[in-house]
Amino acid sequence: MTTNWTTTAIPDQHGRIAVVTGANTGLGFETAKALAERGASVVLAVRDTDKGERAAAQMPGDVTVQALDLTSLDSVRAAAGALRSRLGRIDLLINNAGVMYTPKRTTRDGFEMQFGTNHLGHFALTGLLLDLMLPVPGSRVVTVSSTGHRIRAAIHFDDLQWERSYSRVGAYGQSKLANLMFTYELQRRLARHGTTVAVAAHPGVSSTELARNTPAALRLPLELLAPLITQTPAMGALPSLRAATDPAVFGGQYYGPGGRFEILGHPRLVTSSPESYEVAVQQRLWAVSEELTGVTFPAPVAIS
Repeated sequence: MTTNWTTTAIPDQHGRIAVVTGANTGLGFETAKALAERGASVVLAVRDTDKGERAAAQMPGDVTVQALDLTSLDSVRAAAGALRSRLGRIDLLINNAGVMYTPKRTTRDGFEMQFGTNHLGHFALTGLLLDLMLPVPGSRVVTVSSTGHRIRAAIHFDDLQWERSYSRVGAYGQSKLANLMFTYELQRRLARHGTTVAVAAHPGVSSTELARNTPAALRLPLELLAPLITQTPAMGALPSLRAATDPAVFGGQYYGPGGRFEILGHPRLVTSSPESYEVAVQQRLWAVSEELTGVTFPAPVAIS
């Protein structure tokens, strides 16, 4: 595999349609911009459409904006409906948007904010758009996780919404573990279809707005260490871009920075925590996610 994979390795994307969530800033912006520069038609699926339009104006080619608030299942359904009416197909769905370390609060549907936004919102969006991808050869669902999935690595089925005791760091870890489990279970369901695959990525430690809710006790140490342990959003976006475009990628893989502890560096194939590979937990999480969102995924047709 290529040691120092960069955007120059992205194959020509003309004729492909990519939907990138949270694409008005940070990792999502860099991901969408790189795809647009290689010729893809890109949809920026964002909560703030004014910011989305300003971001689109900085990108070349065919870049449009779609309102999407992942904290509201009504908004997710509306966005999916709008995209279905606009697009005949989707080649790439990049589930990039997210929140981190938020104070205790809930989504409009009553879910813990990080679990509801990072996992359930993307679970629902993917399920509502998947049938636009299934007929498309080479289509991919890329979901962005984090090394934070290793923190308190468990899906707390007895208190998924952290109603009894809240840890903003623990809740973030659960949501990012859920992202990986969703990817692995989705890939298992897609495996016999032969076209769409599910892949995961993480950006290492990147300098983005995502860290704005970091607890006060951690903020100063992280600010002091930042020059040594953070990379630019453009570098942080590379694992997602490789997962989305590298012809050598297989479904169920996970890409992250290649440096020590996966903090910095060019993207390579990495492994996630042992807990993330527990099939029974993945399947239980899937069933719970369908129940909570009311979204049932289309069944892929087995290839002959």
